[in-house]
Amino acid sequence: MACSVSLTSPICFHNANNSKTALNPSPIKTAKATPRSRTFTQFAIPPLSTAAADFASVDGAAIAVIGGSSVAALAAVLTLTDPERRRQLQAEEVGGKDKEVVREYFNNSGFQRWKKIYGETDEVNKVQRDIRLGHSKTVENVMKMLTDEGSLQGVTVCDAGCGTGCLAIPLAKEGAIVYASDISAAMVSEAEKQAKEQLQITNDDQSSPPTMPKFEVSDLESLKGKYDTVICLDVLIHYPQSQADGMIAHLASLAESRLILSFAPKTFYYDLLKRVGELFPGPSKATRAYLHAEADVERALQKVGWKIKERGLITTQFYFARLVEAVPA
Repeated sequence: MACSVSLTSPICFHNANNSKTALNPSPIKTAKATPRSRTFTQFAIPPLSTAAADFASVDGAAIAVIGGSSVAALAAVLTLTDPERRRQLQAEEVGGKDKEVVREYFNNSGFQRWKKIYGETDEVNKVQRDIRLGHSKTVENVMKMLTDEGSLQGVTVCDAGCGTGCLAIPLAKEGAIVYASDISAAMVSEAEKQAKEQLQITNDDQSSPPTMPKFEVSDLESLKGKYDTVICLDVLIHYPQSQADGMIAHLASLAESRLILSFAPKTFYYDLLKRVGELFPGPSKATRAYLHAEADVERALQKVGWKIKERGLITTQFYFARLVEAVPA
């Protein structure tokens, strides 16, 4: 595929005031970084959109046509389609708003699909396996970002949009006090199940057992409390920028010292790929997917007195995302 990036390509993570260095330049222009920069390899990404999992039903060869002069032809084809109309009809079926669409999707067909992707079953295709690898690498590197700055023992962490617990459980194993939430009751139930199974094994091996995460069903707007760290991975994709600004401000208000976000970056090329995915919804309907310009996210953080400390572009063969760590300015 013309737009693919090798999993072993070096991806640069850096502080906000220093120039970025990497062997392979990112397709997105990055801000200057500080002298203390870090480079991670084999970074991978959470899915570009919930439509991506449905898109996974399309054979990889069909996706590979994107590239060179075919991009222009594809753009012309997209002007003759109306995936947004399909999204609108879907929204009307469940109440007319994105939130209801997301809740309905992840409590039903979406839950079954993403449970397989985040799990260990072999019943996944090539693209879904790529998502799984990407997600696991994202979790690994978020954990590295956290543990590099010290022990997590007793640190309070809010995992906003916890899914099946892929991040909440490793956090608990490191001694963090975790509050995990998701809009999907099905996801929360699965996360609780996985936590009990995995943390029980950990408990048997340690003299000081980890604290079981507190799981609850909640959307982002309803989250309350104060936490040392707030993490929200692959959730802003469900919010248009007008609403994302408010969500970022709300999440920052919950964090005492650190906020970690991942989001699908908005560029012409990535936007085109997203629209391709919308043309192949698979056997079930998916949610809307919103891309966000890094400058818009940074501006939203600055409005509430926060600044980006570290940032990086994460890619796999099919998916692209920004991961940023913000701290009070």
